[in-house]
Amino acid sequence: MSFSLIDADPYLKDFEGDIDLRMQNYARVRKNLLGTKKSLLDISENHKYYGFHQADGGWYYRENAPGADEMYLVGDFNGWDRFTHRMKRRKNGDFEIFLPGKDALKNGQNIQTLVYSHGKALERIPVYADYVVQDAETHQWCAQLFIPDKKYHWKKRSFHPQKPLLIYECHIGMAQDKFGVGTYKEFTENVLPRVAKLGYNTIQIMAIAEHPYYGSFGYQVSNFFAASSRFGTPDDLRELIDTAHELGIAVLLDVVHSHLVKNTREGIAEFDGTDYQFSPHGAKGNHPAWGTRLFDYAKPEVLRFLLSNLRYWMEEYHFDGFRFDGVTSMLYHNHGLGQDFDNYKKYFSLNTNTDAVTYLQLANELVHELDSDAITIAEDTSAMPGLALPIADGGIGFDYRMAMGEPDFWIKTLKEKKDEDWDIWNIWYELTSRRPGEKVIGYVESHDQALVGDKTVMFRLCDKEMYYGMEKKKQNLVIDRGVALHKMIRLLTLTAGGDGYLNFMGNEFGHPEWIDFPREGNNWSYQYCRRQWHLVDDPKLRFEDLNNFDAKMINFVKENHILAGTPENLWVSQKDKVLIYKRRGKIFAFNFDTKRSYEGYHIPADAGKWKLEFSTDDKEFGGHGRCSAQTYDSFRWEDKTGFKVYLPSRSGLVFSRESD
Repeated sequence: MSFSLIDADPYLKDFEGDIDLRMQNYARVRKNLLGTKKSLLDISENHKYYGFHQADGGWYYRENAPGADEMYLVGDFNGWDRFTHRMKRRKNGDFEIFLPGKDALKNGQNIQTLVYSHGKALERIPVYADYVVQDAETHQWCAQLFIPDKKYHWKKRSFHPQKPLLIYECHIGMAQDKFGVGTYKEFTENVLPRVAKLGYNTIQIMAIAEHPYYGSFGYQVSNFFAASSRFGTPDDLRELIDTAHELGIAVLLDVVHSHLVKNTREGIAEFDGTDYQFSPHGAKGNHPAWGTRLFDYAKPEVLRFLLSNLRYWMEEYHFDGFRFDGVTSMLYHNHGLGQDFDNYKKYFSLNTNTDAVTYLQLANELVHELDSDAITIAEDTSAMPGLALPIADGGIGFDYRMAMGEPDFWIKTLKEKKDEDWDIWNIWYELTSRRPGEKVIGYVESHDQALVGDKTVMFRLCDKEMYYGMEKKKQNLVIDRGVALHKMIRLLTLTAGGDGYLNFMGNEFGHPEWIDFPREGNNWSYQYCRRQWHLVDDPKLRFEDLNNFDAKMINFVKENHILAGTPENLWVSQKDKVLIYKRRGKIFAFNFDTKRSYEGYHIPADAGKWKLEFSTDDKEFGGHGRCSAQTYDSFRWEDKTGFKVYLPSRSGLVFSRESD
């Protein structure tokens, strides 16, 4: 069978059989899942059947627990009596109870499920609980009924994300300046206006699904259908998303379907008393590095659970799509740990988890069937071929993949090389090399690059000098270098490194230090688990300059649709440390030399008049103001057309043709 995937990448010709098998698995599993149904929409409604649902004359509560012998519903409504509300066993391991009366269950009541399995009584939180809270005194987690008097009224019922994606990655809890956990409401009031002003058209929110350990950054999920109560109520989250849409900002959920927290009382692990309801049995169900449990993607019940989860977030909260976390861990039985993907055989081997590949194809199909404008992004370090190509072309169906090599490259360069030793050709290669036909999200740093033990890029550039050298009136060579390179690296990565762009909140203005959640090792401090907005709001500090530059470049790229084009190399000089390229008719010229500025440097360009749009060296962005806004006439030299400019050291310049 011939696929566009192979046409796009001839090196895959030897693996045509493997790609054919990928498609056969997808077709087979899809057919078995659907049965007599016609669409994935028909088999992705678990959340509409299981869990708590009001009906005529009372309430239904249903659960699937094939390994359980008996189940009871307990809570405030029955004085926590363990034996008054026994659930009836139905077929296929389902349990059900009907509570007569409209007020049989009320808003704010706490609920638990008692599971009897193999002679043991197990306290569990309902799998499809949509609101889970932690008791302030006992620290125990429990489902809580959220039944507001009025259903949330959406102000913006229809929304279409802007493309290309300019993503502001964020975490609700650490989004405030205070020493504590921020809320959905605070984010809506304080952070969304900043995002809109900067020009980003998408936010990607981490740590939404409930997780018992705050320091997991939301990556050890316990309750997959519950928006974290740490930050407020479900309607608070709906209001956040609704407000974002009113501002023209799409909202992506950082979804974790790569593993689940191993906690049994708080989460879904061993819900029915077995270790194989959601996970492979025994040691195969454990993630060797993360201390979590894995999903068994070969089980139809797990596939329906996960697909329903995606549908739930889109329909109940109006999320515009997902960034799938830990895709590398899903794709390979060894989870990609210690693996160098240096040849194609490693993508198609017994190590490949074909069941996970099929799930990801089904997930992408469902998401785009729910909303053709929906966005899916894969976090994969392995560069699996076809990950971000349509399923019909032999791909896995994601819209984008994260360009994870880019931040690694920048950090490695800053850590290991002197400025004078930077390889300009290598910079261009790292930013522009990608899988044929697959769109990528470029970025300099996400939350990953600033976790405790590491540093933000700005702090890596300036280190301790940031504590006393960021005043605009002070002269500091370390800070000058850091400010200049921070802007250059971002402008270069944004305009050459992908088909979309991502920034973690605060890094746009050079947020200092690192991220560290409250824990015993830091005396449960919030010092590094917040965003110091007061720094960027202080007009005396250079953080404001970096923030202004970020807004300028983001809005310029958005207004001129720069990312819709393909970067075209015009000139690279390792000797001069100069890189010049064109994208969507705009010319970008960078001089990475630490000292040498060039008078009359030739810029290859089409015939006509060219103007300087802006530069990283402009005074309004904390530069030295060595570039003047003027018009340049192109001319012929050595059988080429172009114009001459003054190209200062450590600067990036952006040119437009006047007729454009």
